[in-house]
Amino acid sequence: MNRILTSGLAIGLALGGFALAGGKVEAQQRFITIGTGGVTGVYYAAGGAICRQLNKDRKTHGIRCSVESTGGSVFNINTIRAGELDLGMAQSDAQYFALKGEKAFKDGGPFAELRAVFSVHPEPFTVVARKEANITKFEDFKGKRFNIGNPGSGTLLAMQELLDTLGWKTGDFSLASELKADEHGPALCDNKIDGFFYGVGHPSANIQDPVTACGAKLVPITGPAIDGLVAKNPYYAKVSIPGGLYTGNPNPTPTYGVLATLVTSTRAPDEVIYRVVKAVFDNFDEFKRLHPAFGALNEKEMIKNGPSAPLHPGAVRYYKEKGWM
Repeated sequence: MNRILTSGLAIGLALGGFALAGGKVEAQQRFITIGTGGVTGVYYAAGGAICRQLNKDRKTHGIRCSVESTGGSVFNINTIRAGELDLGMAQSDAQYFALKGEKAFKDGGPFAELRAVFSVHPEPFTVVARKEANITKFEDFKGKRFNIGNPGSGTLLAMQELLDTLGWKTGDFSLASELKADEHGPALCDNKIDGFFYGVGHPSANIQDPVTACGAKLVPITGPAIDGLVAKNPYYAKVSIPGGLYTGNPNPTPTYGVLATLVTSTRAPDEVIYRVVKAVFDNFDEFKRLHPAFGALNEKEMIKNGPSAPLHPGAVRYYKEKGWM
């Protein structure tokens, strides 16, 4: 079923939309869905935080927001394109490739109708190793069992680019599994894989769980090949996961990463996107408290850093009202 902005008389009737008291007709409800990621990842938390802010005033604007746990960035963008999601979380690199019709989006061609709303938290590419595997650097995973990310995820998209940069193939691992984000931690602790790669905001329960359960270790992603990869791609930046954030990992972990972004399409009405943006930024201090990964967010940077696609007109309307554009 097409879930795009379902509204109007049919919904009103289905929900008993006509109020009998006083003979008045209740305001029509408009329903929107945000595609996120695994339930233990920050995408799910980000989508939930956005919906929470929007739903607080739903009696005023008539919009009811819900989140859907999905396969991640690539899935969300493709599903928005198909008209089955209104908005979605996506890595900044996935947004870039979708707009241009490259990498995982090559078969579908450029998604010219893709629109950015704002960026959210940084997403360092995080490599986690089983304690007993004695891994100290990414190159140690050659010949090991490694989870490269599930199909439809931005993690798998980024992993493929990393392998290309290093001159590796998936066959260089003894096992290249494609588990979902919610599955790779338990698989690590059950000795089914030796490590996994995941793009996620920190701190994340997805990383904390295997660290706590079986002493998993964070592994840096560094070297000349990484330096070159970051230098030639505007959607990447060098970042460091703070030391002490996870038990048993006292030192900073240097790596690189992307930004999480909220995207939509030209199909979404201006008023709806305006209300989404307004709900977040009019209550920004509260929004930042909804997850530790949001604590350092800056409003003006969220509309400048990360978006590769043009900003949606509904978002632009709010940003101009605030004097940010």
